[in-house]
Amino acid sequence: MKYAVIAAGEGSRLTKEGNTTPKPLIEVHGERLVDRLLRIFEAQGASEVAIICNEQMTQVREHLLAVQQTYRLPLRLVVKSTLSSMHSMWELSPWLDDEPFVLTTVDTVFREEEFDAFVQSFTGLMSTGEADGLMGVTDYIDDEKPLYVSTDDDLWITAFLDQCDHPRYVSGGIYGLSPRTLTTLGHCVARGEQRMRNYQRALLLDGCRLKAWPFSKVLDVDHVSDIQKAETFLQG
Repeated sequence: MKYAVIAAGEGSRLTKEGNTTPKPLIEVHGERLVDRLLRIFEAQGASEVAIICNEQMTQVREHLLAVQQTYRLPLRLVVKSTLSSMHSMWELSPWLDDEPFVLTTVDTVFREEEFDAFVQSFTGLMSTGEADGLMGVTDYIDDEKPLYVSTDDDLWITAFLDQCDHPRYVSGGIYGLSPRTLTTLGHCVARGEQRMRNYQRALLLDGCRLKAWPFSKVLDVDHVSDIQKAETFLQG
């Protein structure tokens, strides 16, 4: 299975709050965010990892080129500034079209044992052809603009919503997907879509079967205060 990391954001909110470290290189629980993901993916037996960072992140590019020698897994690095995370995924797609893959944003912080269970569930779904994707969700809501995820009783996803009166889950930014889903991604790019959530909605409209997998908690490091939250979460 392949893995992919979107690390092309500018981290503007962190910068405005005085943080000078590029988001992928922020340390949480003794590890840089991007290094933590690479270690976890390698432990999962990744066949390859594709990462995209923007052209302004020279420190990130240099760091990733250096750590390529540290990991036994093949590492594909794309350096390109994009309009959105959806476009970043599109830039990575040429390396993801031949086997199932798991994609995350670089600032996604989760418990390793839960991620392991998520990967095992995704592997099972892919082997049976039962679904086109397994989406990490959580009932922990700590986001300024969360994407709510509606499901049926069996956790099959029925809708992705910007607003929800009685929310149960929000997207955790962890996506397990089959290569088939990249066709929809190409259509979204061609139509001028610019948001990852619109791509997820398009998957449902195109008839893709997506299942939710609940994590107890998933944190995003968008603010300086989130760094301590992530530290406390991983220490617990």
